[in-house]
Amino acid sequence: MTAHEIIIRPIVTERSYSNMEENKYTFEVHKDANKYQIKDAVEEIFNVKVVRVNTMSVKPKIKRVRYIAGKTRSWKKAVVTVAEGQTIEIFGNQA
Repeated sequence: MTAHEIIIRPIVTERSYSNMEENKYTFEVHKDANKYQIKDAVEEIFNVKVVRVNTMSVKPKIKRVRYIAGKTRSWKKAVVTVAEGQTIEIFGNQA
């Protein structure tokens, strides 16, 4: 897998924005990627030193549309901590 296949997209929420002040960035990642692959991919794409990677699998939720019940998709997310003094510019500007 290439680095761009492992890192799918950044997660943009209020919690992820507050974690950016602590040098923690949240990404949606490939379901089969492990912590070492995620670390190497982030270092390759953003040219930063990764200190720590925490991963979690997001379980599907049951949603209902009229009378039909279904589930949302399951996915994996990673919270990546970068070294002190380094940042990742997600939108091309400083968060």
